[in-house]
Amino acid sequence: MIEILRWFASATTIVAAILVATNVSAKVSGFGFVVFTVASVAWIKIGILDEEPALTIQNIVLTAINLFGVYRYILRPAVTGKDPQET
Repeated sequence: MIEILRWFASATTIVAAILVATNVSAKVSGFGFVVFTVASVAWIKIGILDEEPALTIQNIVLTAINLFGVYRYILRPAVTGKDPQET
């Protein structure tokens, strides 16, 4: 089971990095941060199961950063109508 979780976390991290790095649009980058968040949560679970505190703490911080990306690229534009690239 944990091996499947490791592959899932690795694959979603790669996909998220591609989505953000391509910088096609704010929506694509925002979706990349959603995928990064899912990957970070998976890595947290792996860190807990493997008793790896450094991995766990790193991904708790990355989850917070990724959630900020979700806010900046998806939630804030939905509320304000502003392009996330503007401010």
